[in-house]
Amino acid sequence: MDEINILWHQLTDSETIIRSGLLVITLIVFAENGLFFAFFLPGDYLLFLTGVFGGTGVLKEPLSGLLASIFLAAVVGSLVGYLSGRFFGKSLESRPDSLFFKKKHLDSTREFFDKYGFMALVISRFLPVVRTFTPILAGISRMPWYSYLLLNVVGGGLWVGILVTSGYYLGQHFPWIINYVHYIILFFLGITTFTVIKGYLKMRQ
Repeated sequence: MDEINILWHQLTDSETIIRSGLLVITLIVFAENGLFFAFFLPGDYLLFLTGVFGGTGVLKEPLSGLLASIFLAAVVGSLVGYLSGRFFGKSLESRPDSLFFKKKHLDSTREFFDKYGFMALVISRFLPVVRTFTPILAGISRMPWYSYLLLNVVGGGLWVGILVTSGYYLGQHFPWIINYVHYIILFFLGITTFTVIKGYLKMRQ
């Protein structure tokens, strides 16, 4: 049990992930963007803090290297999610709930997808959980692959570009901010919690 708790902490602690290096960061981003069982992994604040750690020099890679690696991981991860939905969507929809899969996440994403159409692929990049399931739902609904690829690239570019770049320049100009990482995480978790609760209340209505 202790080993499971340690593993869970390592997978969800963004500072631990970032200090492990860019390869680990890109693997986490890849998984969180398209593997249905990885919806719990950090996303938004992982990108922002990666920028902060890059700007303060903890991560040695230049901004261009961070952006290119994380953008590629986000786009390829979402593409895997799309292909999973396209080829295995029916079995996923009939899958029973488990620790790493909740049918309600797929249902709430479907509602979000119906509301915003194709643009859901861009908007959902900034929404935890929905970000993971939107590519899968796009595959299930058999969205044309060329439309998906375009929106995947646009959404991934905006998500990675805004969060990593803003974090990088903030860390570069205010290096002391690295001492307040936990407050940044709490801020993003607050936004995440608000989003999830708001979506749940809408579904109840």
